[in-house]
Amino acid sequence: MSMKLFYPALLLTIAHPLSAADEVQVALNAGSVFQDCSDCPAVAVIPSGTFDMGFDGGEEGRYEGPVREVHIARPFAAGVYPVTNAEYSRFLESSGRDTGTGCNFWDFESRELIRLESSSWRDPGHGRPIRDDEPVVCVSWHDSKAYVSWLSDETGKPYRLLTEAEWEYVARGGSSTEYPWGDDANAACDHANVADLALIDTVSADDIKWSHVNCNDGYSGLAPVGSFTPNSFGVYDMIGNSWGWVEDCYLVPYPDGPLDGTAAQASGTCELRSVRGGSWITSPFRQRPSWRGRDPEDKLSFIFGFRVARDLP
Repeated sequence: MSMKLFYPALLLTIAHPLSAADEVQVALNAGSVFQDCSDCPAVAVIPSGTFDMGFDGGEEGRYEGPVREVHIARPFAAGVYPVTNAEYSRFLESSGRDTGTGCNFWDFESRELIRLESSSWRDPGHGRPIRDDEPVVCVSWHDSKAYVSWLSDETGKPYRLLTEAEWEYVARGGSSTEYPWGDDANAACDHANVADLALIDTVSADDIKWSHVNCNDGYSGLAPVGSFTPNSFGVYDMIGNSWGWVEDCYLVPYPDGPLDGTAAQASGTCELRSVRGGSWITSPFRQRPSWRGRDPEDKLSFIFGFRVARDLP
């Protein structure tokens, strides 16, 4: 698998709205971190580069290929963290949007996925109050799109969702191994919040019905953003903690194009959207950067959130 990247150490951190000159300077500095307002998500500059996207295999009915070389021609910015409850709450207060109820979550007593009509992003089924610094979950693809549209209007800057190719590029962080940290799933716990021994200490292996890693990441549920080490791009939580909606329609196998990092879309109605990254309760195999989730645009899940992208000049 080829991977040709340039990603120096963090060079610049700006925590105020960018002037036109600032924007040009930031775009030239891979790893720069900035915010367009004090309450806006922090974003990191991701350099251009070429990588091999996908995997020639996968679960039955969930082919992850064919592998294709994708060239990210221009730098862009990606959220340093997933969008948090505090950031999402500000959006709802400003926009007046109603995100609805009826979140799907894993019920450990019945050992099945159920839908609780009263649940929402404010109470997604954690069994405790949500925290401001946790990733927002129980939001649909439509909610995610509404957030980035609102953020664009608020800041006058071009925010959007990550494309599927951009997501995998950032998640790999320059790696060509099975996981961003290497080929051993059991080394996950320094890097990501995944199904692990901390979860099994709280429930039992039978209660989740799938595999887990043999290490302890310290969290039996959702963790605050940034609780683990960042990848080489300075981005946190690309793997584990919460899944992330992306822009693309889920198309399998991958179509012949685009190969420039832009989103792949269906020619007609999009039945399913791609969702990436795994979560705190997800099995190791689905935490690989090439693994592709596929869900309806209106689905609400206790492990589904999103991360912003921002175009640069």
